[in-house]
Amino acid sequence: MSLHDLHRPLGGTGLRVSPLGLGTVKLGRDQGVKYPNGFTIPDDASARNLLAQARDLGINLIDTAPAYGVSEQRLGPLLRGQRHDWVIVSKVGEEFENGQSHHDFSPAHTRLSVERSLTRLETDCIDLVLVHSDGNDVAILRESGVYEALAALKHEGKIRAFGLSGKTVAGGLLALEQGDCAMVTYNLGEQGEKPVLDHAAAHGKGILIKKALASGHACLTDGRDPVRASFELLFAHPGVGSAIVGTINPQHLAANAATAAAVIRGYTAQLE
Repeated sequence: MSLHDLHRPLGGTGLRVSPLGLGTVKLGRDQGVKYPNGFTIPDDASARNLLAQARDLGINLIDTAPAYGVSEQRLGPLLRGQRHDWVIVSKVGEEFENGQSHHDFSPAHTRLSVERSLTRLETDCIDLVLVHSDGNDVAILRESGVYEALAALKHEGKIRAFGLSGKTVAGGLLALEQGDCAMVTYNLGEQGEKPVLDHAAAHGKGILIKKALASGHACLTDGRDPVRASFELLFAHPGVGSAIVGTINPQHLAANAATAAAVIRGYTAQLE
């Protein structure tokens, strides 16, 4: 069961996205990540196969960031000749160097970061750029100038839409008021940012979900499939555009896509 005919608008961005997106931190970074098990960064052949599989499953949304180690640098060559097949999301504000993260939300660094991402990803336009917040969402949006810089880059045609990958309700709401999209945490264990989803649904704004499966920690004690239960929660909300799930396991990718498709088709059938 594929996601090919289940693509939907991402708010008012003009982008149409698969309800499941592929996160690519595991293509570029294995230090300082919060997964329950260790992993080995896949080689180019394995990464290329994974991307081809995702595309065959109907996934068209790929999520990366400068903070994901060498993820952007690898995706550029891996996606050559396929640019029209993908909606690419990247980020600004967080850098990962020598095993450490640091943040810079200044307009100058924002522009440098986007220009660098364009080069790394071998494209002339990034579909969506999100501010990679350190948690001080409101202060970043109000004081750093990052949103103004992204608005200018959008005007120049270097990005199609922008928003915030934040950590607070206040930040998410402000991000949607002034931008196109918010990426929020929403899963079986964490639903505190639901007001951001509600606002997006009411105002035609884009929502991407991060930690949809609690970074691989999703589990239930009553025997239910935690992936299905997670997707039932997410896709029941009309504000959700897509859930970004990072995996380098082909079996998990196929199972996640099939489960998401089944859940969405079930809700569609109920509405009819």
